[in-house]
Amino acid sequence: MNGKSLNTLEYFKIKDKLKKKAESFLGKKIVDELFPMKDYIEVKNSQDETEEALNIMLRRGNPPLGGIYDIKDSVIRAEKGGVLYPSSLLQVGDSLRAARNLKTFIKSDREDNDSSYPILERYIYNLVINKDLEQEIERIIISEEEISDNASSDLRSIRRRIESKNSSIKSKLNSIINSSKEKKLLQDNIITIRNERYVVPVKQENRSNFKGLVHDQSASGATLFIEPMAIVNLNNELKELKIEEKREIERILKSLSGEVASISGELIQNQKVLSMIDFIFAKGKLALEMNAIKPLLNTNGDIFLKKSRHPLISKDEVVANDIYVGDDFHTLIITGPNTGGKTVTLKTVGLLTLMCQSGLHIPCDQNSKMAVFNNVFADIGDEQSIEQSLSTFSSHMTNIVKIIDGVEENSLILFDELGAGTDPTEGAALAMSILEYLNTKNVKTIATTHYSELKLYALSTDGIENASVEFDVQSLRPTYKLLIGIPGKSNAFEISKRLGLSDDIIDKSREILSKENIQFEDVLSQIEVDRKISEENKQKSERQRKEIERLKNELEEKRSKIEKIRKETLREAKIEAREILEKAKEESSNIIKELRNLSTDIEKEKNKKIQQAQNKLKTNLDNVSEGLTENILGKSTNAPPKNIKSGDSVKLLNLNQIATVLTEPDKDGNLTVQAGIMKINVNLNNIEKTKDNVEQKSEKNTRGMIKSKAKSIKTELDLRGKNVEEGMLEVDKYLDDVYMSGLSQVTIIHGKGTGILREGIKQYLRNHKLVDSFRIGKYGEGGTGVTIVNLK
Repeated sequence: MNGKSLNTLEYFKIKDKLKKKAESFLGKKIVDELFPMKDYIEVKNSQDETEEALNIMLRRGNPPLGGIYDIKDSVIRAEKGGVLYPSSLLQVGDSLRAARNLKTFIKSDREDNDSSYPILERYIYNLVINKDLEQEIERIIISEEEISDNASSDLRSIRRRIESKNSSIKSKLNSIINSSKEKKLLQDNIITIRNERYVVPVKQENRSNFKGLVHDQSASGATLFIEPMAIVNLNNELKELKIEEKREIERILKSLSGEVASISGELIQNQKVLSMIDFIFAKGKLALEMNAIKPLLNTNGDIFLKKSRHPLISKDEVVANDIYVGDDFHTLIITGPNTGGKTVTLKTVGLLTLMCQSGLHIPCDQNSKMAVFNNVFADIGDEQSIEQSLSTFSSHMTNIVKIIDGVEENSLILFDELGAGTDPTEGAALAMSILEYLNTKNVKTIATTHYSELKLYALSTDGIENASVEFDVQSLRPTYKLLIGIPGKSNAFEISKRLGLSDDIIDKSREILSKENIQFEDVLSQIEVDRKISEENKQKSERQRKEIERLKNELEEKRSKIEKIRKETLREAKIEAREILEKAKEESSNIIKELRNLSTDIEKEKNKKIQQAQNKLKTNLDNVSEGLTENILGKSTNAPPKNIKSGDSVKLLNLNQIATVLTEPDKDGNLTVQAGIMKINVNLNNIEKTKDNVEQKSEKNTRGMIKSKAKSIKTELDLRGKNVEEGMLEVDKYLDDVYMSGLSQVTIIHGKGTGILREGIKQYLRNHKLVDSFRIGKYGEGGTGVTIVNLK
């Protein structure tokens, strides 16, 4: 890049700002070597580096960059067998810690945010971690001048002996300086050190009376510092211990230096990587401070800066402008009053170009475009040179000649007040000729001027566009706003009039101007009026658009909120409903469980009572049968019948009743007979076989009774409304009648209800001797409200 342009555009001030962001000397050194790049790929990679650093800092804050030192010389020394000082070893340990901390920082950020930083991760991957050596250095070396007692067991032992020897010496000296005999010989009652040996201050005149070795004397000569003979041997022993301590420290440092030498290559590689990472994060910090963005790069020479701001002007004072060149036109001519912002515009474009090609983000809005140029040339400011006896015009032209000689197609040229400093007519013609030459070469050029001829030239020439900096005539102050597509108006007459110049003089000035110039100025005035109206309408439309957009966003936000609330409410309602259902299900399960337990308990109790009642009834019937046999039937005097078999017809003698034998006689002659609906236990002595006519009569009576029962019995029994005890008594009687009537299947209606009656009936049917099987009713039969019984 053109060195003069770098100075003119204040590129080095940006480098100074960047340098302050680097944490280490090595990072600052890279900043010193930084210059704009010409290769598109290099620029893109450098911009990507800055973007990655900025993204990490926005998420996690500043990275841990402390401990980055230039350890190359120390490492090379250790590699050659030299012993490193504690300070050098501390720097090695800090560098290893910095590498480990950075690696952990990048890794944890990626894990937390699932982000990818390919460039920084590539640097981090090359960092070597050696935690053992790092911790060993930290354990052994306390400071640049102190080695830890725990560095080795020998060092700890030596230092304890040194401490013990020091105590012995001080104890001996205290006894000397506090003795009444020696005390009067001393200048002061103190202990001090000379030449690393303990001494006491003795008066000059008492030298012969104090036994010891003289090591020093005061400036006046009145005091001698004497080592008492009593502690000479102790001091010698102490010195030997200190020599021993020094040897052990040297051994420890040599061992550590050897470990450093064993990974010298990795340490030097770490230093390069750490310094580069420091530099990259410095770029990220500068971007964060400037609220800068990564521009969209191109090689077509297209520049489109949205809301661009000069980076060296305070944020509170700088005016943001849209600046573009290269797409529809190659040359931009900016006109307007002095101090209106023309030069700042030139410097903004030039400096942002240099920053971009140095890998720095630029202070613009998102989606700004920036080209990568082979060179940037700038002729800006007063170039008058007294030493070379050059006028302003000559100095400018010397610079312009150099620019034209070195220009390439892919260049950016910035001219400030092109053609100024000479005759206006010649200067304007020369400026038009230079711009025409550069335009034919498609060189991107931005020039400022006061010449009206250049405004007309831009209006009539393809590839060249007018622009102006706005000036507020009412306040007589520039607004620093750049207006591309609109040529600037001098406003000299309006300004002079507002400053108090008489109308006569201003009118005379108008007469002097050519008719064409007046018409052109009038056109510019009308354009300016129309532009302001258009700008006001645009602003009004923009406000309305923003208001509509705001209302739309509010409506969309409200709709989203309502939808979110609806979904959330529905979700909560579903959750609540599910919880209610789960709770109801749980409660119903508990109730059913309790009812089942209760039903079981009730059934057990009721079945127990029923069984007890049946047993009692059976006992009573047995007692009645026995009573009938013994008291009513009595014993017959006739011989008992023989060969009585089940099914035989017999006559109950004392009842004069025909019965049917149900069981054969036992060994005692007792048997069971069926007399009508009653079952009676009798003895052979109380019965006799019937004759044929009696049998036929009995059979006829029995058949008549069964026929009568068959006509009157129903095929279903309705127990609804009855309790378990009542229901079972009804069932027992009903089943006997059914059996006698000859029905094979009946229906017992008990209803659904709580199921207690149904369960009680089931329990009873399981043990009934007349029941072959039973089941719950099917669909169409009554379902769970009935039980179908099949009889034997």
